[in-house]
Amino acid sequence: MNILIVDDETIIRSGIKRTIQNRYPDYRIWLAASADEAVKRLRSESIDLVLSDIMMPGMSGLELMKAAKPQHPHVRWVFISAKSEFSFAQEALRLGARDYLVKPIGKERVIELIDQLRDELHKESEQSRDTRQLDVNLKYLREAVFQRWAAGLDIGNFDMQPLMEAYPSFHLVMVKMDADRPVHLEHFIIDNVLSELIERYGSGFVISYDSQSLLGLVSVPDDSLTLLIGELRTHLRQYLKVPFQVMNSGLIEQFQLVPAEIRRLRQASDSQVYEQDERGSDRAIETAIQYIKSHFREDLSLEKVASVVFLNPVYFSQLFKQKTGQGYKDFVIQLRLEQAKRLLHNPSLKLAEVAERIGYQDMRHFTQVFRKRFNITPTEYRTQEIGQGD
Repeated sequence: MNILIVDDETIIRSGIKRTIQNRYPDYRIWLAASADEAVKRLRSESIDLVLSDIMMPGMSGLELMKAAKPQHPHVRWVFISAKSEFSFAQEALRLGARDYLVKPIGKERVIELIDQLRDELHKESEQSRDTRQLDVNLKYLREAVFQRWAAGLDIGNFDMQPLMEAYPSFHLVMVKMDADRPVHLEHFIIDNVLSELIERYGSGFVISYDSQSLLGLVSVPDDSLTLLIGELRTHLRQYLKVPFQVMNSGLIEQFQLVPAEIRRLRQASDSQVYEQDERGSDRAIETAIQYIKSHFREDLSLEKVASVVFLNPVYFSQLFKQKTGQGYKDFVIQLRLEQAKRLLHNPSLKLAEVAERIGYQDMRHFTQVFRKRFNITPTEYRTQEIGQGD
């Protein structure tokens, strides 16, 4: 079995891998710390099972699964969630996930789940898996050849005639992004969304043209092209966190015109406005808040959480205050201290344990922050609350 484990916590990734390898040393296991790394593995390896954290840096596990399923329908998905993320786990099952694991993850539960999935995979024929891998290899070969040919480069002795006969007329749809960072995850999303729409409305394929552009060869009725592009824009505004353009050619009936048409589209992009839906910033802050609530015991520097939603720290700070009405640092402190007040009701917990459970390693600092916020020390608060309880 080929397994991909995706979690931003090193200890969880390594622990699950160790548990599986101790039982199944011949299984191939890959690790990824983010959705971006996961995408690279899904594109390069024949993965059978993805064990993914619900809250992925840059993208939720649910969004990753929805984006990946059209191109990787055979992959089984199992999500790792905290108890506070149970509603997300339920949504994952509704969307087609195989199961979910709740933190802290027990070794017996992991092995039980792997045993079940192993039996399911054994029922799949070896031939179907070989066919699937062949399809993937042919897709990459076609992309590489078409990309070189479209760029006007030599393709050796490769015969383009079958491709020309398969698509006597078609449109080109180019999606171009504007980003100052690698956009592997966005490439993956665009590829999957556009491929699914092409399959739904007609025929064709998608290639990665360069580091920030993808190109779709689309053979659909003219009246369907407008619908396809409209849906494409809607999906990309929902999923992408970078500005993008969608451009399309007119009807092309001569294959040799493709390189010139691509040059025209790229020139046209210089005068076209990039799109980015305002709702994307709302989703980024919602994702950040959910991440903070699930990881408040850990390091929650502004820079780290901004990186989780792929935003510049300065912009993220401004956006967070604009959307929540509260500064980022104040929000985190308030969340931690409210949790501390709940923990202080448990007399068996020492103050140092309370401090550690909410992310403060220094009890003196915790006491100072608590007193500044509530005008009372944690000890005084505990005494007061227990006294009221009596």
